[in-house]
Amino acid sequence: MCMLPKTVRMDDNNLWVELHDGRTVGVPLAWFPRLLAATPEQRNDFELSPRGIHWDLLDEDIAIAGLLAGVGDMTTHRCKAA
Repeated sequence: MCMLPKTVRMDDNNLWVELHDGRTVGVPLAWFPRLLAATPEQRNDFELSPRGIHWDLLDEDIAIAGLLAGVGDMTTHRCKAA
């Protein structure tokens, strides 16, 4: 399965990642507080790698495998299903 990121875009509420295999993954920006708080210019200053997306100025790294597994920012606590 090819999980290479092809394109990334964001709107006011969501991060959208298109993969080379044709899938598009969308997750709420609320999963990543640094991205949610960033300016549009900061959000758009990222680098793609075979494993994910990196924002140097925001100190944010998002792994494609994590997105596909439904994992958000691991530095904050989120509600867990009982």
